[in-house]
Amino acid sequence: MLRQLHSLPGLIAAILLAALALSGAILSVDPALERLATTIPAHGQISVATLADRVAQHYPNVEQIQRTSSGSIIVYYSQGDRTGADRIDPLSGQGIAPYALSAFSRWMKNLHRSLLAGTPGRAVAGMTALAMLVLCLSGVALLAKRQGGWRHMARPLRGSFSQRWHAELGRIAIIGLLLSALTGMYMSAATFGLISDGLKSEPDFPVQITAGPAAPIATLPALLATDVNDLRELVYPRPDSPEDVYSLRTAQGDGYVDQATGTLLSYQAHDGIRSIYELIYRLHTGEGLWWLGLLLGLCALSVPVMSATGVVMWWQRRRSMPRIANNSGPQSADTVILVGSENNSTWGFAKALHNALLQAGQRVHTAPMNLLATEYRQAQHLFILTSTYGDGNAPASANQFLARLDKASGAHKPGFAVLGFGDRQFPKFCQFARDTQDALLARGWGQLLELDTIDRQSAQEFARWGQVVGRLFDRELTLQYTPQHPRTHVLELVSRVDYGTQVGAPTSILRFAAVARQGIIGQLKRLIGFDGLPHFEAGDLVGIVPSGSPVPRFYSLASGSKDGFLEICVRRHPQGLCSQMLHDLQPGERIDAFIQLNPNFRPASGKSSIILIGAGTGIGPLAGFIRNNKGKYPMYLYWGGRDPASDFLYKPELNEYLADHRLTQLHAAFSRVKDGAYVQDRLMDDAMQMRQLIESGAQILVCGSRAMAASIMQAINEILAPLGLDVETLKLQGRYREDVF
Repeated sequence: MLRQLHSLPGLIAAILLAALALSGAILSVDPALERLATTIPAHGQISVATLADRVAQHYPNVEQIQRTSSGSIIVYYSQGDRTGADRIDPLSGQGIAPYALSAFSRWMKNLHRSLLAGTPGRAVAGMTALAMLVLCLSGVALLAKRQGGWRHMARPLRGSFSQRWHAELGRIAIIGLLLSALTGMYMSAATFGLISDGLKSEPDFPVQITAGPAAPIATLPALLATDVNDLRELVYPRPDSPEDVYSLRTAQGDGYVDQATGTLLSYQAHDGIRSIYELIYRLHTGEGLWWLGLLLGLCALSVPVMSATGVVMWWQRRRSMPRIANNSGPQSADTVILVGSENNSTWGFAKALHNALLQAGQRVHTAPMNLLATEYRQAQHLFILTSTYGDGNAPASANQFLARLDKASGAHKPGFAVLGFGDRQFPKFCQFARDTQDALLARGWGQLLELDTIDRQSAQEFARWGQVVGRLFDRELTLQYTPQHPRTHVLELVSRVDYGTQVGAPTSILRFAAVARQGIIGQLKRLIGFDGLPHFEAGDLVGIVPSGSPVPRFYSLASGSKDGFLEICVRRHPQGLCSQMLHDLQPGERIDAFIQLNPNFRPASGKSSIILIGAGTGIGPLAGFIRNNKGKYPMYLYWGGRDPASDFLYKPELNEYLADHRLTQLHAAFSRVKDGAYVQDRLMDDAMQMRQLIESGAQILVCGSRAMAASIMQAINEILAPLGLDVETLKLQGRYREDVF
């Protein structure tokens, strides 16, 4: 419901919001430019009478003096049959430049206020402001839910490029957009008389006016008592009309001034409502608050970008929702698949399972978890594939599942298996999948398989789970689903360093360069020093599709594109298609690969210490972090191998980094030597130093196998116990990050 509330107004109002935002951003510059060209006298320095006297010396036929919200003094005058308007210096009364609103500015104001459509356009603009308010409030609520609660709003953002840009801009600009939306709605309502703008009828024209010649304007008491900074407008009497008066408008109220005596006549003060309206007007336009206008303009510039990324995200969700062919009814199916997904990404995996079970001869019914039936009369198997949203919450298509489960009172309950999808960087990885399993068990449903999880949509893990599922049907079940990936780049192997043969763990550090493009474009790129590599950083992932399999394998990058090469550390596995292909590569041979950004696994900016922990090929990205530690901030590396004589990966480089202080300390552990140890043993040996570093704000980055990561987490929890901390707390603070495989 919350996502629909956020998406629907955005899709409908995207173009209108972009038009109002861009025009508002352009108009926001005007108050700042006007303020730069304006002299503002100190309060009490100049009275309206003094200003008018100075103006008279240069404009004998002045008809009106006006002060804008930005402080400019405008004089309107006549000269023969011609009228004019000049911006003047209030200290001298002398003209500075002609004053006229440009045709472009008038057009832009009409676009912003009424979409160039008069009164109907003003109504549409008001409704668009309402849509922006709904988008702001629902967007904040969605972001809080996605981040795991309000207290985690400042945590690093995860997701696709569009998702991160959309949320980051919203997080930065939310206050300005809320202010613009609320003030815009108020002004629109005041325009249509729905609320009062505080303007009462003008003061009654005075009946008794002193007969006699007009006194010099510099001597009029009412004008002497009015500070120029409070002036809004002074309209002069008609020439040679002793019965006429000055019309005076100020910040405090309006009235008339007797031109013979200077007495203030028929004065009517503004009430509090008018003061509120003028404040809201300044808050919306920035007039009189030029710095606020610029800030609001910058916030407004985010709206077109968020509109575009919002449409892209909506379209991606729509496109990722597959059409399920041969979908049996819930009461006739042998097997039921229920899907919990926030952005529809889980549906692709569900479709792959659906099709594989069809080929196995099953009648399959696939539906969202929210459509759980009260009974499945014939089904023997229930598979639930679900992601987790935010801080362990249900995704959009499963947020009613637990409530519907209480109503599923049928006597026949098929056996179930739950598969969770998530990202291990989140503290509550696959939590809703665990909650779903617990709820089914508590209500007496039989379990076919233990809960399994898929990290970052791993096609390999999904295929492995399919093999387990196949045993339920006494046949091989091939599950192949690969999410769409970016375009590939051709890379050429330029060097390799081999380790580990003596200990039965052949491992290679492979360094690739982009293949130079031929032709004029390629020559121009080489001329300007462009190396052809896509942008990436150490800790990001490179996806490589081996021959004989459509499923890419991912490897953590040990370099950044600024290094001028792409480097990975790969261990050869006996049954590994991709690892064998890579190990067989010789310099000069090529591969196709694509980059998958992994922004949540890299050192945080700042001078806090970094503790790097890994084993085996997990040293790859850690070595990349150290290589790029140009600021030489404290970095501590704990790493485990088998034998220092055979697989001490990156040994020459690490010694170099120690020498130039990019690496502060190196603690290596080797398991296949006398008195061998593992990396967690080194951590426990240095428990006191670890506690001191973490107390001082250190961040921990862990890279390696899943089993190693579990051992590291256990060791860190033991080390932190005296401090009343644990890994879960560090994860919530963004200070414990993993890249495990």
